[in-house]
Amino acid sequence: MQAIVAFLVEEPLLLLFIVAGLGYLLGNIKVKGISLGVAAVLFVGLAFGALSPDMKLPSVIVDLGLIIFVYTIGLSSGPGFFASFKRKGLRDNTFVFLLLLFAALLTVGAAQLFGLRSTVAAGMYAGSLTNTPALAGVLETVARITPAAQADVVGTEPVIGYSVAYPMGVIAMLIAVYVMQRVFRIDYRAEARALRQFNVVEQELFVRTVRVTNPEAADTPISTLFRRMDWDVVLSRLKHDGKLQLTTGETSLALGDLVNVVGIPEEVEKAVAWLGEPSGEQLELDRSQYDFRRIFVSNPEIVGRSLNELDLPRNYGAIVSRVRRGDIDLLAHGDTVIELGDRVRVVALRTDMPQLTRLFGDSYKSLSEVNLLTLGIGLAIGVIIGLIPIPLPGGVVISLGMAGGPLLVGLVLGALRRTGGLVWTIPYSANLTLRQIGLTLLLAGIGIRSGYTFLTNFADSGGTQVFFAGLVITTVIAFLTLWLGYRVLRIPFGMLTGMLAGLGTQPATLGFSLQQADNELPNLGYALVFPVATITKVVVAQLLLLLLK
Repeated sequence: MQAIVAFLVEEPLLLLFIVAGLGYLLGNIKVKGISLGVAAVLFVGLAFGALSPDMKLPSVIVDLGLIIFVYTIGLSSGPGFFASFKRKGLRDNTFVFLLLLFAALLTVGAAQLFGLRSTVAAGMYAGSLTNTPALAGVLETVARITPAAQADVVGTEPVIGYSVAYPMGVIAMLIAVYVMQRVFRIDYRAEARALRQFNVVEQELFVRTVRVTNPEAADTPISTLFRRMDWDVVLSRLKHDGKLQLTTGETSLALGDLVNVVGIPEEVEKAVAWLGEPSGEQLELDRSQYDFRRIFVSNPEIVGRSLNELDLPRNYGAIVSRVRRGDIDLLAHGDTVIELGDRVRVVALRTDMPQLTRLFGDSYKSLSEVNLLTLGIGLAIGVIIGLIPIPLPGGVVISLGMAGGPLLVGLVLGALRRTGGLVWTIPYSANLTLRQIGLTLLLAGIGIRSGYTFLTNFADSGGTQVFFAGLVITTVIAFLTLWLGYRVLRIPFGMLTGMLAGLGTQPATLGFSLQQADNELPNLGYALVFPVATITKVVVAQLLLLLLK
């Protein structure tokens, strides 16, 4: 055994891969439908690290993992995060911000009651809210303010607080969702139907051909009709005097015309009822002149541009009727922004399909590639922002660190999508892969580095008190979030469970919420509050460390 331990100490990369693999295996084990997920890598790392005080990974691996993880989260969350403020995003993020401050007050109370050191209390705050970037920020601050001779021991104390509080931080949130959905007798399907306009629910789009018989619809541009009627449909093909053509905003209908209406059933029926009467003729099946196909978006030249900017009807005599993003079909409107990895349904003349394919790219292979230029620039800016000292009243100085800086920059660049010829976004599949790798490196590094002193300092650092204090903090915050959010703020429960997962930055809670809701509403809530919650916890955890001394 001693020889194996010594070998792993000498080969840190081998150690990393073993911990990552075993952590993945353990994380997929489910007990009553609940699993630790990638967080299990932390606990496997603690177990291996406990074998020897020399068992550790180079610190650069931990920093690299953290930076990649939070930056990719920011890129993917940026558009939805800033767009949410047009709805009730400001109110909902303020709600989460106040809850996190309340959690900090509970942490201060527990620290005073049990006499916990500030390092342990700050780690407990991060662990009870299951936020690894906050822990990383605390560890950065500890390393900066602690004398070198004490750095190893003191640097372990936040990890003890985090690791002891973390398991119940996960479980208590799952219990809260399970209990409150039954207390409130939630109908997830009804909520999903009410929020279809946000395009977060998988929904069937279908086509109906209508014969125009309403005189009010005649001789009026389609764009005017849409402004007047507020339809959420797409009018694609039009048959006028026996000839097929594609519609644009400037197209005017005439009595007797046949037109395709595309959308969800309720919206289509509403438009058909006003325009005229259903027709048995199916224009979408007539491919003699106009064809359609789904094309992958892989051309960076058009990414981040709206369909209005591309002006396909004028430039190519074509229209896009639908956009498949992830697993959801979206109706294609003029303000729909094209993303890498989208699959667009294009309707055009058969002879024009080749040039449209070249326009969108249609290369599945390129969707797995990452633009290293923009990735490097974005990460570099994030690191620089994270290093900037932020003075606070009382002589306290903090920084966003390697957690907050890249996250903030990722949010901004993700919302911008592109700057001139630089495309900041990353294809969906590549983003998920980088995110998983980054989080695995981060958790493995923290666990291995802290495993040995975790065991030796558990009792001295108040492990039992931390466990129960962390449980109380998580339980109070979880139930308070769901009760106030649903009863007072009237937030749909499916979205609220995602907000709870975002408040705790907890994939396990998000996965459980998605399973319970059986739709994508929790993802909307998660993306809405995740950035603010993460930055708030990164800053508050450091403040607890500095102010509780």
